[in-house]
Amino acid sequence: MIDPELEPDMLGFEPHLFFENSGLWTTVAKLAALIERPESGTRLYVETLSTTLAIELLQLQRGAISGAPHLRGGLSGWQKRVACQYIEDNLALDISLAELARLAHLSPAYFSRAFRRSFGVPPYRYQQERRIARAKTLLADLKRPMLEIALACGFGYASNFTATFRKITGTTPTQFRHSLE
Repeated sequence: MIDPELEPDMLGFEPHLFFENSGLWTTVAKLAALIERPESGTRLYVETLSTTLAIELLQLQRGAISGAPHLRGGLSGWQKRVACQYIEDNLALDISLAELARLAHLSPAYFSRAFRRSFGVPPYRYQQERRIARAKTLLADLKRPMLEIALACGFGYASNFTATFRKITGTTPTQFRHSLE
C-alpha cells in the first residue's frame, strides 16, 4: 500500500541526470543490500527505508536542500505512548510502518518523520533497541538457549541477533552473558 502523501502518479517526477545526493544514494545502497540479503532486515526496516527513499526523491524533485529535513514537530504524548507500547508488546513480531502510523492516526511518511523527531531515531532503530533491551533481561537466565532468546526478541536468525546486539551494545550476546556470571 502506497502512502497517499507519496502517490507517484500525482507527483510528476522529472528525470534527473548526473546529480549528487549522498543521502539518497546511501538509502538506495541499504535497500539494495536488503534485496540481496532479505533475511538481514525486518518489514519495518524495509518500509522505513522505502519511505525515506520516497521522501528523499520528493525533496530532490522539489529542489529541497539535501540534508535539511522539513520537520515541524514530533508525535504528541498519546501518540508516543501508543506507538511505544505497541512496539514493546509486539517485539517478536514483524511490525509494519503502516500499522504504527495507523495507531497514531498519521500517514506512514509523516509518522516516520515525527517519530524520528520525537525519539531521535527512526521507528526501526527504536524497535531494535527495545529488542536488545529485552534480550539483555532474558540473557540473565543462564539456562535459556541463545536461539530461544533471539526468537523471543523477534530475530529470525541467530546471526541477525548477534550482529544487532553487537552493533547496539558493542559486545556479543555470549560475551554479555559471561559478564553477568
